[in-house]
Amino acid sequence: MRTLKSSSPRGPAPSRMGYRYQRLMLTPLFRRMIRVGLPIGAVVFAVGFWAIHEDNRAMITNKYDEVVASFQQRPEFMVQMMAVDGADDALSRDIRDVLPVEFPVSSFDMNLEEMRQTVEALNAVGDATLRVRPGGILQVDIVQRVAVAVWRQSDGLRLIDADGHIVALLHYRGDRSDLPLVAGDGARENLAEGLALYRAAGPLAPRMRGVVRMGERRWDIVLDRDQRILLPTDDPVSAFERVVALAQAQDMLERDVVTVDMRNADRPTIRMNEQAVVALRRINGIDEELGQE
Repeated sequence: MRTLKSSSPRGPAPSRMGYRYQRLMLTPLFRRMIRVGLPIGAVVFAVGFWAIHEDNRAMITNKYDEVVASFQQRPEFMVQMMAVDGADDALSRDIRDVLPVEFPVSSFDMNLEEMRQTVEALNAVGDATLRVRPGGILQVDIVQRVAVAVWRQSDGLRLIDADGHIVALLHYRGDRSDLPLVAGDGARENLAEGLALYRAAGPLAPRMRGVVRMGERRWDIVLDRDQRILLPTDDPVSAFERVVALAQAQDMLERDVVTVDMRNADRPTIRMNEQAVVALRRINGIDEELGQE
């Protein structure tokens, strides 16, 4: 009698591969990689495959440039004009010359720091501030250097401020006859002392032609009629005040005096011009002859 072989029913346990998959799905990192990582990876792969073509990259670049340009060219970002405050007419023209901005221009296309440095490179500008005001105005605020003296060099005249900084060229001395004149090596570095001599001039001020720095050590006062006052290295202002007092009391500088030498405070000397010396010798000779008689 043939016996039929009975097949045993399959148990509820998963296969080995199914078991491993279920175990992995219980891992949070694996689940996150399946749900998030795979979609992102697929998108990145697709974009990268699309971007390897040069035409596609050029299209993206052009589109980006168009979006940026349309944003930067919006009316609220456009600068329409320039306003300069704190500068005279001549300096304002110089500033507009060194900042050749063609309006209207987007504020994104303007390098304000570079423009500020360009403006401050002008001799007459002490400090500059640039900003874009509401209404599309490029505001340039200037602190202009003020000339306090004329500095004579071998190659011409310069206007300088109280710090000795060159403000501008000067073609003719008569154009700024209201300012004192300083000259010589070291005159600009010792400008404060040179200006103090002008302030001490008193009644001699109208006759002063300038102060000259000699050997970078001391000053000479130059007066009209080719008269010169030689001052010491130390405390030249006090020495000049003594000369001014003598000139007031004795009319010393109204005579035929060429040089008043105050370099030796204990022994000031006076040098007469040649004609006065000849006349003095003649008078002394007459006096000697009368004495012999």
